[in-house]
Parts: sequence; C-alpha cells; structure tokens
Amino acid sequence: METKEILRFLEDLNANNNREWFAENKKRYEQANKMLLALVEEAITMVRVIDPTVGELAPKECVFRIYKDIRFSHDKTPYKTNMGAYIARGGRKSIYGGYYLHFEPGASMIAGGIYMPEPDTLKRIRQEVYFNSPEFKGLLGTEAFVKYFGALADEGKLKKAPRDYPADFPDVELLKYRHYTMMHSVSDEVVCSAQYPALIKSVFEAMKPVNDFLNRALKE
Repeated sequence: METKEILRFLEDLNANNNREWFAENKKRYEQANKMLLALVEEAITMVRVIDPTVGELAPKECVFRIYKDIRFSHDKTPYKTNMGAYIARGGRKSIYGGYYLHFEPGASMIAGGIYMPEPDTLKRIRQEVYFNSPEFKGLLGTEAFVKYFGALADEGKLKKAPRDYPADFPDVELLKYRHYTMMHSVSDEVVCSAQYPALIKSVFEAMKPVNDFLNRALKE
C-alpha cells in the first residue's frame, strides 16, 4: 500500500490550502486519490471477509470528497487536509456501523462504529443498549477491544442520563454517548510500513462484534 505519497501530499496541502496551489498540484492530488482508491479496494475485499453484510461496494462509494462545504464555516480554506473512506452497507453515507480509514499527517487512524447518528438512529441504539447492557458491556471489555480502542470514543458524551432513561440505571454511562465509535490512532511510520495492512485487518476484526450489536438495533 503506497501511503507515503498520500501523507506527503496532505502535508503540503495543509501548508498551502488555497485554490491556486491546488490547481498547480492537481496531478499530485489525482495520483494520491488513485492510490487511496486502490488501498480502499483492498480494504473492501478484506472487510467483506470479516463482515459480509457490507455487500458489494466500489471504492468511489466509500471515499470522502476532499472539497469542503464552507458555506456555514468560519474556516474558509477550501480543502480538507485529510483523506478517508467509510466501508459500510451503502457506502460513505450509510447509517450502519462500519469501518473507517483516515489518513492525515500525524493524526491517521483506523476507526469504526456509528458517528453522528440521526436522532431516530441514536434512539434505537440507546434502546438496544438499555435492554442488553450486560452483552454490550461485555463486548467493550474483550481483550481485543481493549487492546486496540481502550473504550468507546467519548466526544460529545452527555453529563446526565438521556431523556426517557432512569438516572439510576446501573449502566447509564453506556447511554450517554452521542456517537458509538471506536478509534485506533496510527503513526505515520506505521501507515507507511509493510505492517499496515495486517494492522487494518486486526483492528477491523476487533470492532466487528460491536458493529454487529449496533447494526442489530437498526434492523427493520
């Protein structure tokens, strides 16, 4: 997997985040994007073995655009300084728990779960957790989960029990998450190494049981 050039391009883009520089370096972007698509194609093949529910996916369905929507942002730089792909049933816009690759100099990661769920989706996940908290807590305590993630990411976690749930529920902490995500940080050195594909596989395997639990909540 050729990732060094992806990181190098992103590092230069971060220092020159403007349309003029991007136009002058469009071929570099296209080459980096081509490398990313090839990498994601390999990752999709890997995920389909681990989790067949993702189904048939093309890399372009999973990769996020590098162009930012700056209409409502204070930061008017036109481009993201990272590249990523979300492998899940339905592609990058999926509501389902999936598998995420993130490339960013000094901040790359292998992640998964469900990020920024819609209110109805979050409600259904919390209900599943509420009625099956011992099972969910057990999944978060497995050796593989703790090794790669430690715990669920707590970005935006509520300070109190969500509405409609008792504050004295024994596992109330599991209901306070706004996102049910898992993150494993990866150094630039590892991203660019021959060991990276094997790490992706191990991390994706570790998150699969949690994704299964989350996706069970979303079954019709």
